[in-house]
Amino acid sequence: MEFLDTLLFGLFLGQPGWMWLAFIGIVITLLVLDLGVLHRESREIEVRESLILSAGYIGIGLAFGGWVWWYMGARSGMEYLTGFLVEKSLAMDNVFVIALIFTYFAIPRVHQHRVLFWGILGVIVLRAIMIGLGTALVTQFSWILYVFGAFLVITGIKMLVIADSMPKIEDNPVLRFMKRRFNVTNELHGEKFFVKQPDPVTGRPTTFLTPLFLALVLIEIADVIFAVDSVPAIFAITQDPFIVYTSNIFAILGLRALYFALAAAIHRFKYLKYALALVLVFIGFKIFAVGIIGKVPPWISLTVTFGLLVGGVIYSLMRTRGPKPATTDPAKA
Repeated sequence: MEFLDTLLFGLFLGQPGWMWLAFIGIVITLLVLDLGVLHRESREIEVRESLILSAGYIGIGLAFGGWVWWYMGARSGMEYLTGFLVEKSLAMDNVFVIALIFTYFAIPRVHQHRVLFWGILGVIVLRAIMIGLGTALVTQFSWILYVFGAFLVITGIKMLVIADSMPKIEDNPVLRFMKRRFNVTNELHGEKFFVKQPDPVTGRPTTFLTPLFLALVLIEIADVIFAVDSVPAIFAITQDPFIVYTSNIFAILGLRALYFALAAAIHRFKYLKYALALVLVFIGFKIFAVGIIGKVPPWISLTVTFGLLVGGVIYSLMRTRGPKPATTDPAKA
């Protein structure tokens, strides 16, 4: 009984254990419902279903934010919503890279959901590790926030300068290493990440990696790269590990569903990257503003972030009206 009381009501990273257990329970339920019920069998996810699922995930994330607002106070609620909005927007930017990866490996739409699902599981673990490290650093060295702020400003300015450039998948060093060191098949084998085939030299059965597994690895690497931006950004908004992690995970959970809706219309959000860059610059400068004008109220951060992102979406939609450019749509591959 004493152990149960400690587990439920003892503090873990600043919050009672039952709050963390409730959050983990919600996430597990959503994942089981997604994979075990809604997508038990491999099939293509149409845009309409994608939009409905994405709206559901966003609704659940916002509902959790409403509970945070009610239970933890308005300040915590606004910090959660700001973090959720920033992470959701950066996740949308991640869709551009995921689409490139699927196009490069010619992954059919029917197999994309499996890659994204396992990718999300990896994200949940990786974000927990990175946020845990970030919490330890901020707790031990408060000045690290200024390092985060400078990094966000530099990253935002860099995004403004190279917003139109896209990464070349074939030049990725991890991809080159895996092709050089491991046996890799040239074709897909359904939804298999690994297959047994005769070794080209010895003729013995050997494990080969499939392009589906290479795509999964690159998507995980892409998330780590994006996390380097998003984790400092959320710590610049709040240092509460509970709000940092929950806002991150709820924003990411709907990425799979959101991908299938956005992949077919990526060209309509061409200028969103500029808005994201301005958001990172704003959040970075906000850290340095604390020493001059004091702590910036959470409602200002939420309002400015929301305004910049909405402006970026509206401007993109206005500037990209008309026929879609003649490019391959990875969602229809």
